[in-house]
Amino acid sequence: DDDDDDEDNLMHKTGNFVASSESLPKGIIQMKNCLNANNDRTSDARLTTVQFHPSAQVVMTAGVDQSISLFQVDGKTNPKIQSIHLERFPVHKARFSADGEQVIATSFHNRLFYVYDMMAGKVIPVYKVRGLDERKVKEFEVSPDGSFLLLTGTSGYLHLLTMKTKELVRSMKINGDVAGAVFSPDGSKVYTSSDEGEVFIWDVKSSKCVHKFMDDGCIKGTCIAVSRNGQYLACGSNSGVVNIYSQEGFFKESNPKPVKALMNLVTTATSLSFNPTTEILAIASSLEDEAIKLVHIPSFTVFSNFPVFRRKTVFLPQCMDFSPRSGFFSVANNKGRALLYRLKHYPDF
Repeated sequence: DDDDDDEDNLMHKTGNFVASSESLPKGIIQMKNCLNANNDRTSDARLTTVQFHPSAQVVMTAGVDQSISLFQVDGKTNPKIQSIHLERFPVHKARFSADGEQVIATSFHNRLFYVYDMMAGKVIPVYKVRGLDERKVKEFEVSPDGSFLLLTGTSGYLHLLTMKTKELVRSMKINGDVAGAVFSPDGSKVYTSSDEGEVFIWDVKSSKCVHKFMDDGCIKGTCIAVSRNGQYLACGSNSGVVNIYSQEGFFKESNPKPVKALMNLVTTATSLSFNPTTEILAIASSLEDEAIKLVHIPSFTVFSNFPVFRRKTVFLPQCMDFSPRSGFFSVANNKGRALLYRLKHYPDF
């Protein structure tokens, strides 16, 4: 079976990554279903998180069953490395730190959040951040350079914390409520979408808003993502439309036109994820079964063979991620499964 040979080769390659000289073709994406990433410790409860480790061949899942689990990714048996249980703490979101040595986890109605120090094997509760006047800590982002944690507050507030000591550095405020926030790839900016359809660009060093624009045709923003090369910004809305802007447009104009308006979702866009090479954008809505698409870049056409036609496989997509070099794609669903796919165009994990 050639497929298996491919996979073994994939695992034996060293870390020296040579970008595939051929760009990803549009139309049909060559992919293979693998064993679920969390097969070794399945959960009946909804998963809220799936994320690949930044450097090790490891994937993390977390969900409302109050646990965080780590698995080795080989596509065949995906053995569990470890699982930690957080008492009375259904996990809303868990993310690796930039260096991959810690996991930050938040819940739904708690001010408390946890830091799981994997090197020390310790789970550290953070009960209160001094100067932070928020009743709960739920949405957050980790800066790519590893220095900051960005917490989403209420009433349009964003709070910047140091990653090292979890101390409040400063706060920023937008008009309306924060619908989504994401760091630029170099960590120097924060892009924020509001529930009123506006997008704000912040300079992290000065905490000044350096630009803002109206997301074209958007009444209520819901999520936002930026491509790894900084070239594209994707903005999702409650209508399901996902607008994609190019850097030239969204940095300079107050009413930029999207390079593409993706109309494939008919329910609220809830998650967006660019692959590391900026050749795929995954878009999904957690409100409808199979509401997930992989979009080819730069043609902005949808791959026709995913999800599988007329057969429920994904159910309600909650969260999705690509491995560091795009060899794998995973989708966490409401049935407690982290579906795993091998993207054959990419030779490395």
